[in-house]
Amino acid sequence: MKTEKTVSSETVYKGRVLTLKKDEITTPDGKIGIREVVEHGGGAAILAVKDGKALIERQYRYALKKEIYEIPAGKRESGEDFSVTAKRELEEETGYIPLDLAKLTEIYPSPGYTDEKIEIYLATEFQKGSKHFDETEYLTSEWMDLDKIYDMIRIGEITDAKTVVAFLAYAKNL
Repeated sequence: MKTEKTVSSETVYKGRVLTLKKDEITTPDGKIGIREVVEHGGGAAILAVKDGKALIERQYRYALKKEIYEIPAGKRESGEDFSVTAKRELEEETGYIPLDLAKLTEIYPSPGYTDEKIEIYLATEFQKGSKHFDETEYLTSEWMDLDKIYDMIRIGEITDAKTVVAFLAYAKNL
């Protein structure tokens, strides 16, 4: 396998969610290049399914300037196991605590510029907990028929990558 080697690395920005680095690299054939890399601690998403329905959220995403459909998900705390993140985020965002949890898959949403990894889990049994949104987080959630969700994916109404992958993985694991 051919790899690129880092010559130098500069931290351009360090925030609470991500770090942006500008790296000078050499390619396998000796050319010099620049790579801008977003370092991100990763996250977890959870596909909650029961009785032919799945739990779907609608949330405004500032970067897109619109509301989109997603499965519950969130940022992993430093050193936290991805499954712990998934459980925490499901309860915080929907008020449901998963009683079972199985890893469906993991994805790298945009490996051309970020090292972010998202692990996606499936839960099918729940107990009631309580919602606790982050201070500036606003979302709604509802149980939606699986056939309707697959139709929404097919026509481009659901376009969030982790959500589309979760439903694809679920369909192929039945």
